[in-house]
Amino acid sequence: MSDTTSGASAPAKSRRSLIQTLEIDTRLLGMIGAFVLICIAFSIFTDGRFLSARNIFNLTIQTVSVAIMATGMVFIIVTRHIDLSVGALLALCSAVMGMTQARWLPELLGFGSFWIAPVTILVGLAVGTLIGAFNGWLVGYQGIPAFIVTLGGLLVWRNVAWYTTGGQTIGPLDPTFLIFGGAEGTMGTALSWVAAVIACVATAWALWSARRNKISHEFPVKPVWAEIALGLIFMGAIVGFVAILNAYLIPSGRLERVFEARGEVMPEGYVEGHGLPYSVLVLILVAIVMTLVARKTRLGRYIFATGGNPDAAELSGINTKLLTVKVFAIMGFLCGLSAVVASARLTFHTNDIGTLDELRVIAAAVIGGTALAGGIGTIYGAILGALIMQSLQSGMGMVGVDAPFQNIVVGAVLVFAVWIDTQYRTAPGMLIRTLSRAALLIVLYTILRQTAVSLGLMVGWGLWSILLTGIVAAILAAIVAIIVERAMARSRQGRGLA
Repeated sequence: MSDTTSGASAPAKSRRSLIQTLEIDTRLLGMIGAFVLICIAFSIFTDGRFLSARNIFNLTIQTVSVAIMATGMVFIIVTRHIDLSVGALLALCSAVMGMTQARWLPELLGFGSFWIAPVTILVGLAVGTLIGAFNGWLVGYQGIPAFIVTLGGLLVWRNVAWYTTGGQTIGPLDPTFLIFGGAEGTMGTALSWVAAVIACVATAWALWSARRNKISHEFPVKPVWAEIALGLIFMGAIVGFVAILNAYLIPSGRLERVFEARGEVMPEGYVEGHGLPYSVLVLILVAIVMTLVARKTRLGRYIFATGGNPDAAELSGINTKLLTVKVFAIMGFLCGLSAVVASARLTFHTNDIGTLDELRVIAAAVIGGTALAGGIGTIYGAILGALIMQSLQSGMGMVGVDAPFQNIVVGAVLVFAVWIDTQYRTAPGMLIRTLSRAALLIVLYTILRQTAVSLGLMVGWGLWSILLTGIVAAILAAIVAIIVERAMARSRQGRGLA
């Protein structure tokens, strides 16, 4: 009897869902789903302008600065620390670089010197790294809580930046420096397609190499069809992203100035796309390097081991104090790199640059799945979190939401993300049901609202139209949820009887 039971249960145990077969991170899948819902909703409310090539191009270059810092914030939070000074440190690095290329170096090298841009960038990166290491020294060796150290830095470094520039806006910045800002520095369509091909080849090689390493160590591997499916999904995303960026055309007036600078005449009807911005390429390189550090190096293993259990890590021989200095130094370096991108995008240094970036960076890391308790976090999750945050702000701006309410939404999203992280660890089944119902409610509300607007219903009702639509959507969502849950219960009962 027992043999029959075990034999019947063996196939049931061997059954795996599609997500289990593909070994997809459910958190990542949830973030992608949230991002898709945001895009669909804002696309409907903006008559498709949100998903236009122009807005996607702007969205990518606006995300880069926060996304770069978010990758460093992952290491900070994983080691059970926090950094509230990243926005102020970005402002100081931007101020130093602005003064270096607009005031100090031209007096030594002359305006237009080739060395102004590279020296300026090195100075900014050095300032960020040194201040980050100093923060880490205070936290690691002096035992001051990271919250206090970086809260003080939030006040200190922004005002040091103000004194550095005398409270003035600094510009114009060096033309070579401006290529890291986005619109002023793109690869063009041809080089962008070359980069896409290289990325696709690298993706295929990475998947094949990972599979080969698992087989060599006798680890279980995904089916070949699953590997091919994942590869095609990644490659399709790469090609589609580059195609969208190439579809955003450079204004004809700017093209004419480019041809005039060459001493040529622009052919009639000539068009050219922007292509991949250099700032986005910088973000991609940062993501690759930080992922390799996290997964393939001793430093990365030490970071996650310390975050998982600091006492055990120290007893095992890890120098946690020096590790803290290294992690904060990496964060400072990335703040300097973000300052390059942010000031180049604005084409000058302003005193309010980086304001509230600490909130956006922490929110991006947490939304991306980094646990505030430490020990858990991914680089790609933080970048996706930054993209979600920027999509929310960009979409609300296009709809006409004012800046104060945008900040309210960002704060609410941060709290909601932490709640999701807590529920995911304690009651994942309840979390999935709650989020499914919320997603269904949003979809139904969007459909009903758009239908009412297109038919001219509830014109002049104001707030009442929003409330009435929400009530109807909530009722419909509850009915659909009850029907689906009962159908799933009957299905499970049927399988049990079978």
